Amino acid sequence: MTIVVPNGPSGPTDKLARSLGQKLALRLGQSVIIDNRGGAGGTIGAESVARARNDGYTFLLATTGTQAIAPALYDKLRYDTEKDFEPVAFLTSTANVVVVRSSLGIKDVHELVALAKREPDRLSYGSSGNGSSNHLAAEMFKSITGTEIKHVPYKAISPLRMDLWEGRIDLVFASEVTALNDFIQPGKGRALMVSGDTRSALFPNAPSAKEAGMKSYDLSAWWGLMAPAGTPAPIVERMNKELVAILASPEMKKEMVADGQATKAMTPRQFAAFLAQERAKYVPIVKATNAKIN
Repeated sequence: MTIVVPNGPSGPTDKLARSLGQKLALRLGQSVIIDNRGGAGGTIGAESVARARNDGYTFLLATTGTQAIAPALYDKLRYDTEKDFEPVAFLTSTANVVVVRSSLGIKDVHELVALAKREPDRLSYGSSGNGSSNHLAAEMFKSITGTEIKHVPYKAISPLRMDLWEGRIDLVFASEVTALNDFIQPGKGRALMVSGDTRSALFPNAPSAKEAGMKSYDLSAWWGLMAPAGTPAPIVERMNKELVAILASPEMKKEMVADGQATKAMTPRQFAAFLAQERAKYVPIVKATNAKIN
């Protein structure tokens, strides 16, 4: 069995795939190969699975980018996220964290919004590029709050981090583990808010968006397992059952907490409904940014 990771051999997607692959191999009694196929925002790896044989031996470790953002972002996407895949199982998700440089002197998200409204375009945020998930998270924040904050795209996280800490940009929007590992440092970066309804165990002092009065700010990064369209239902159901059991295990729960991730058991049909909602969510956000990739 092969699980295609649409990113290089590092980062949260690869780490999750390898952890699940090891546990699946034990439960299924067969080897599980992790095949990293990065490039083009994950679409190269996703396309390879869309074109693979639907015999139950090839799966995609799908991401928000490959299944929800890509259809709105790419003019010429070489796969159909709805028609070319069978949803197998929702895996994990992580909230988005609003991080400001400490020297800005902002204590909470309401002070941030007030400053951004008082002085439009004074503030700037960094992202990993046009159409990236953190770019769209920032644009959603701007839309909800009615603020103008300048976008500064980067090609790598190291210069983004240094520019935040040294005051050349003012804030970033990052996943929980990225925020913790790369941006939050005493006197350097401060977490103001996490997206969604609940607080993060990694940032217990940062309110949730719901607590902060921004309930609609529910953008998160998520991962799921997909199979090529037409994969037999018994295979899909068996894989769903095994993955739900793995994700409920104490060992996996410990790993998820450490990585700022959470899970929710879904049937393949429930996962399909979730995917439809996510695709619809990103269309207006991408349209508002005018971000398009040919």
